[in-house]
Formats: sequence, C-alpha cells, structure tokens
Amino acid sequence: MTDEPLPQALSAEINTVLDDAGVHADRRLVMRMLRTAILLGEDGTDRLDLKIASAALAEMRDAFRLFAPYSGVPKVTVFGSARTRQDDPLYLQARDVAAALAAEGWMVVTGAGPGIMQAAAEGAGPALSLGVSIRLPFEEKANIVVEATDHVVAMKYFFTRKLMLMKESRGFICLPGGFGTLDEMFELLTLQQTGKAEPMPIVLLDEQGGTFWNGLKRFIDEDLAPTGVISDGDFDRVVITDSVAEATATVTGFWRNYDSLRWVGDTLVLRLRATPTDAEIDELNERFAALLSSGRIERSDPRQPEVADGDLLDLPRLALHLDQRRVGELFRLIRAVNDLGSAPAQ
Repeated sequence: MTDEPLPQALSAEINTVLDDAGVHADRRLVMRMLRTAILLGEDGTDRLDLKIASAALAEMRDAFRLFAPYSGVPKVTVFGSARTRQDDPLYLQARDVAAALAAEGWMVVTGAGPGIMQAAAEGAGPALSLGVSIRLPFEEKANIVVEATDHVVAMKYFFTRKLMLMKESRGFICLPGGFGTLDEMFELLTLQQTGKAEPMPIVLLDEQGGTFWNGLKRFIDEDLAPTGVISDGDFDRVVITDSVAEATATVTGFWRNYDSLRWVGDTLVLRLRATPTDAEIDELNERFAALLSSGRIERSDPRQPEVADGDLLDLPRLALHLDQRRVGELFRLIRAVNDLGSAPAQ
C-alpha cells in the first residue's frame, strides 16, 4: 500500500476541506483515500481504470450505509440459484431456513434476485431482509420482497457485491446453484482456508434426500485432497445437510460459546461467553498442541490494546500462539470450545 506524501501546501488544503466537511473521526484513513485518488490522477491512470476505482468506492459507501443501522444484529447470508422456481423443494428449503433463523433474531442477507434469493427474503420477511443486488441486462430490479423497502443496494461489479455479501455476516448457507453460487461458495472456503476471514459457520443445504452437494464432496475427497492441492480435512469446516433444523443449529451453535477473536501482536486472543475450567484448558492443550507455534493455550485478561479500545472487556479469554501455517484449522478449536461442558446451553 502506497503512502507517498503530498506536497505540504496540498495537504493543508485537504485538511481545510475536511475541517469544513466536519470530518474528524479516522481522519488519517480519509486522508489516505484522498491521497490515493490524487495520485491516481497524477499517474495518468487510464479512464476506464479510474471509472472502476470510482464506482467501486461509491458502491462500497452505499453498502456500508445500508448495513450500518444493523451492526448489532447477527446476519446470515443465503446463496443459491436465481433460476429456482417457486414450486421447487429447494425454494421451500431456502424460505424455511431463513424463517427459522429470523425467528432466532437473525437478519438474512441475499443477492436480492429471484429464485433462492427471493425465497430466503420471503422467509425472513422484509424487516429482517437485506439485499445486495447486481445490475444485469436481464435482471433490471431486485425481487419484490426487498425492492419495496429501503433494505437493498445495487452494485455494478461482482467483486464489490461479493465483499458486502460476506463482510457483515456471521454465517453462510449455500443452496444448489450454478457458476455464481459455486463461485461464492469457493471464495468463502478460500477466505477461511487462508485465514483472510475469521472462521464462520458454512452450511451446504439441499432439498430433503438431495445429492447435489454429495458430488462436490466426492470430487474434493477423491480428486483434490489426494493430489495435495488442498489439505486433508479442509472441507471439514463445511456441514452438508438436507435438514433445515440442522442448518439453523449449525449457524447459531457456532456462537454458543465463541464470541470473537483478535490478534494482539503475535498472540491470538479468543473471546468466549463462559470461562473454561482448568481441566478443560488442559484438554484443549492436549488436543490442539499441533496448532501452536509455542507455549500453551491459557486464560487471559484483556490485553492492553483491547483495554485501550474498550473491546469486549467483560468477556473471558483464551490466549495462544497460533502456528500461522495452521490458521485454516482454527475452526476445529472453536468447535471444541463450543462443546466444552462450561459453555452456555444452546
């Protein structure tokens, strides 16, 4: 990331503009964006490239504003085919799982299109639905559920849309779909495997008795894992089911005890809802020693940067030195933490 300085006089003028606009919070970050925009102009950047950068930033601002009022509400994103008909059993599965999660207080995020997306929005209802649509020649507007509300934002680019479909959610449910659905699912898995996104529950939901996802699992087990292009167990983070109840429990149960994580230097801090016992910590160390680069998993008080930020100071913590090459396996430790006897009831 470039931090090329601007001339002092120009920086002073920009600061004056920010003062006049009343921009004070996170001012250095706003200055960095403005500096980058100016440098793009100085570089003689191609007009098309400037249009891409400008539209992407504007779209992200629109999406941030859509999600901001609901920052404290847990969200689940539902992916699936836009071509699924209303009489298809998959349509009913999407509607039912969205309704079940909405009944638990979750908002449902979709791509705002027809098919599975409309089914999930119907299940959650307009008040608990958020849509991030894509402008396509053959899809001129969002589905009727979110289109009648202000709970939708339209995107020109798939990459900004995918960012917003994933960034805010604490769980993901994928129903059968085509290239777009599979693209979204594989990006989720890539972000999880590489540690670029925090561990989240991922459910592949089929119709009752359906086999759509079984073929994918067979391909992964028989063709990908044996060749070494992925690690054994990389797909274990995914739950394949044809049960709405199991899909719902998988998403909500991931947050039974685990709350969040934060890196403080080279220490990973897991924030929990209940304090593990000494015996439980010993068991975690025995089971997950291979994940550690050094030391043990230990209880921890909030670290100084957490205290400075007032970051969930009332929650108990576990601290560990995670082997960065094993970051994709962190979901296993989180599942074990959720299964501890000291964890709150589901």
